[in-house]
Amino acid sequence: MSIPKNLLEMKCLSDWCILLGYRGSISHGTYKSNKDPNSIDDKDAIGFCIPPVDYYYGLKTFGSRNTKEIKEGVWDIVVYEYRKAIRLLEKGNPNLLSILWLEPQYYLKITPAGQLLLDNKDLFVGKHVYHSFAGYANGQLRRMERLAFKGFMGEKRKKLVEKYGYDCKNGSHLIRILRLGIEFLREGKLNVFRKDAAELLEIKEGKWSLGRIKNEANRLFCLAEEAFHLSDLPEKPDHEKVNRLCVDIANCWMEGQKQ
Repeated sequence: MSIPKNLLEMKCLSDWCILLGYRGSISHGTYKSNKDPNSIDDKDAIGFCIPPVDYYYGLKTFGSRNTKEIKEGVWDIVVYEYRKAIRLLEKGNPNLLSILWLEPQYYLKITPAGQLLLDNKDLFVGKHVYHSFAGYANGQLRRMERLAFKGFMGEKRKKLVEKYGYDCKNGSHLIRILRLGIEFLREGKLNVFRKDAAELLEIKEGKWSLGRIKNEANRLFCLAEEAFHLSDLPEKPDHEKVNRLCVDIANCWMEGQKQ
């Protein structure tokens, strides 16, 4: 399942990369190989990088708005410039937060600068994540209900939408993200690798009716709001501490480049 060598040789995944790991179905424990005729999974990864100094003081730009998406075959890799990544982590972005709580085997690269970020992941814990997770879940619910065929959908996924009357993959994301958010508000950590993986796979394979998914989602939305009000987590991250961490990561990275 390794990322192809030609991709790993790209600067943003090699020389500049401070942290790289799997995301999506692989990290959740719900991945099905594309050899399976019903599989609709890509192989997803996420990375953070620090480009050379001329990207900060010169006129060069990294990717599109400091984000670079790399697609080749079944691989879908997103790389964020590290300051943008930290800003999104501070806001409670569900997709980026997940890299801080991966199971060890799902990390592909950890530099000392990346380890510094992982060691300080508790700086990003707070009740504010409720709004991000609930908003993301609402988006999944709307897309699922609209029966919209997006450009990113492969033919197999479109056929599943036609067969079951809703986007099963969106349904699985919806339930997963709500459960993740509730757990985070209660425990202060993300359980990225899912103990309920078998159930999430059932949803992704169309074994749950749309009505059942909506009922479960409504129940989870209520539990999420309750968990938000009862949570003893900080209201939001301490911005000054996050800012100092951002500087420390850069200094750690630059020290490593001198060696």
